[in-house]
Amino acid sequence: MNHRLVYIIGPSGAGKDSVLGKLREAWPAHAPAHWATRTITRPADAGGEQHEAVNAPTFQQLCQAQAFAMHWTANGLSYGVRHEELKQLSAGRWVFVNGSRAYLTDFLRQWPQATVVQISASIEVLTKRLAARGRETQEAIALRLSRAVPLQLPPDALSILNDGDLNDAANALRESLLMRDGRPLKHS
Repeated sequence: MNHRLVYIIGPSGAGKDSVLGKLREAWPAHAPAHWATRTITRPADAGGEQHEAVNAPTFQQLCQAQAFAMHWTANGLSYGVRHEELKQLSAGRWVFVNGSRAYLTDFLRQWPQATVVQISASIEVLTKRLAARGRETQEAIALRLSRAVPLQLPPDALSILNDGDLNDAANALRESLLMRDGRPLKHS
């Protein structure tokens, strides 16, 4: 059942949160799922995904107390996924984790049978989406995109290109995951 632990990665602007949101809307009831909430050192009202907001000292205390099944730092923030978020696997549920490319090697060491999904978009689309966020200058965006490190994905990783219609990307991901699980592609 470890293939039902789905670790989703992709660069900023690829639309991970958007694809996950559409996937959640379209996920069939016959394949129960849990969408892991992350603990992040980002204010709760910062926008984006629903998360547990904590400050840096609290995050460090949680790390020392071994509260996280996984944790990493990316883009100046700390991210963690509590052990409780993964308990749904033992009940046969799918568990979706919005992950980090930088943590992928460590993640696969602990969960080698998990399903890795890379959501990507062309450089042109990434640039446009990052600019639309209004968080960074054009120079900062160019620097961010130039730092992209090629990934060593597992051979069975799924790749979803999110350059076009968001529903198409979410549907392609749903169908790929359900086929991998041997489930019929019926809709709920």
